[in-house]
Amino acid sequence: MSFGGNRKGPKALVLHTSAGIFMDLAYIKKVIKLIEKSEVDEIEIEEEGKKIRVAKNRHSQVQYFTPAPYQAFPSPQQAQSPVPSPGPQQTQPAAKPETKLHEVRSPIVGTFYRAPAPDAEPYIEVGQNVSVGSVLCIVEAMKLMNEIESDVSGRVVQVLVENGKPVEYNQVLFMIEKA
Repeated sequence: MSFGGNRKGPKALVLHTSAGIFMDLAYIKKVIKLIEKSEVDEIEIEEEGKKIRVAKNRHSQVQYFTPAPYQAFPSPQQAQSPVPSPGPQQTQPAAKPETKLHEVRSPIVGTFYRAPAPDAEPYIEVGQNVSVGSVLCIVEAMKLMNEIESDVSGRVVQVLVENGKPVEYNQVLFMIEKA
């Protein structure tokens, strides 16, 4: 089976599955967001007989087909329906109360590691002071080790993920009290 989008725009989604097997829509959305925010133009992932390919393609349109029993994606009529434009009223988001705690989030889906090697000391410990650019951990994604750096200076208050555990895109990894 193959799914794509009859959407005008830079992104196209193609999902191939074995008969009767569907991928988790939340997982697909995370992959799409990852591609949108990166310089990568295309990614293809295959797991347990499921295959997904997400590509930024500015020069073509992909046809959109939805199987009758599964309606997780909009039908072609819904995809073509115009979206009402917001009126002249503009609301401002509610101001967040100033907090000294900063969340460090995972920029990718992968496996969380606190140290550069299994027998090495962790990059940081709770109570330790860090500065902007300090390496906090590694998130392994597709056999690539990605160092996650602090974007604020302060003291590490909490480590929210266990070593070797999977993390999701935008999952909070650390809480840092800003200096």
